[in-house]
Amino acid sequence: MALNDLGQGLREPSADAQPSRPAPYLQVSGLDAGYNRVPVVRGVSLQVALGEVVLVMGPNGAGKSTLVKAVTGELPALAGRVVLGGRDVTAAREEDRSRAGVGYVPQLRDVFGPLTVTENLQMGGYQLTKKEVAARQEEVFSLFPALSTMRRRLARSLSGGERKMLAIGRALMAQPKLMVLDEPTANLAPAIARNVLHGIVASLAGSGRAVLLVEQRVSLGLEVASWGYVLTDGRVRLAEPCKALQSRPDLGTLFLGHGGSELGTGLQEARGGASR
Repeated sequence: MALNDLGQGLREPSADAQPSRPAPYLQVSGLDAGYNRVPVVRGVSLQVALGEVVLVMGPNGAGKSTLVKAVTGELPALAGRVVLGGRDVTAAREEDRSRAGVGYVPQLRDVFGPLTVTENLQMGGYQLTKKEVAARQEEVFSLFPALSTMRRRLARSLSGGERKMLAIGRALMAQPKLMVLDEPTANLAPAIARNVLHGIVASLAGSGRAVLLVEQRVSLGLEVASWGYVLTDGRVRLAEPCKALQSRPDLGTLFLGHGGSELGTGLQEARGGASR
């Protein structure tokens, strides 16, 4: 079934119709972004408050990674605005956004394989003094005690879950207020994926950070997030509280016909795992 055949289920979300939400720390308004000045995402608006996990979901090719790169400054915006803590950072470079409080964990190349755990963390604190690096490093080890026992191990020798802990720990070295996580459970076993989302991601929001989460394990993502955005063909098609999205029988259908059969698989996998 094509998305255009779903009628009312694909109406653009109306701000007036949405329930009230906390004041945003990250506010994206009418964002266009892409490559060679050709937009991949068009007119995207979303917000994330401190202490909130917001989930962005959609099929492969929907524009999720392009959106993330535009939010973090890796890609320039072609139109629209990105506001962080009341400051317009639309024209700011990636490094400047990092200084302004953006922590980014990409899906790929999230750690430096030839470096040790300690060296990876030091790379995350490259803008800090030696004293600050040492203090922040111990804070990360306190948050992830398993990493403390692996200080001298090379990152490439870590398991998938350990690598993800290290990647998130490296991003936390700069004490960001916004964490942007692009597919943090990619290639992880279901049990480890659940621990990453329910343990690590939920704790980031619990510590008062804003978390923008892109995740293909949709059922698991909906369990930890408070608000969700469905992205297809570069546009936001649904924006609803996660509890409302969980109860939608057509959620998987929204992705079918647009390269999104993986969503249905992800829903079935998560629901099956929860029932075992």
